[in-house]
Amino acid sequence: MKRKKLEGNGLWESSRMIMPEHKIRILDDVLNEETRKKPDLDPQAMVEISQVLAQSLEDCSPITLTVFKEYEDMQIHGIVMRIDQQLKQIKFRYDDDWDWIKLEDVVGANT
Repeated sequence: MKRKKLEGNGLWESSRMIMPEHKIRILDDVLNEETRKKPDLDPQAMVEISQVLAQSLEDCSPITLTVFKEYEDMQIHGIVMRIDQQLKQIKFRYDDDWDWIKLEDVVGANT
């Protein structure tokens, strides 16, 4: 029995070779599907985050920050050491280290 090229899986059976440009594009598309978009925070959530950051700065109380990352959010437990309004970032101490974290990347803060 003779099968036509376009019946069943005939089209894919006859085109097993992939050009390098197509392979790169397919891999890029797969990676882009896995990346996430940063959520838009409502004004109330932004106020709550600001209050938690200010309280930690004032009395050196430990807080947990949720920081947006492309693939998965990261939670960091520590203390706010400084808030730089001009550069819109905070100096955050955790464990025996510290980091500058952009305020726009903070999507949550809890005491």
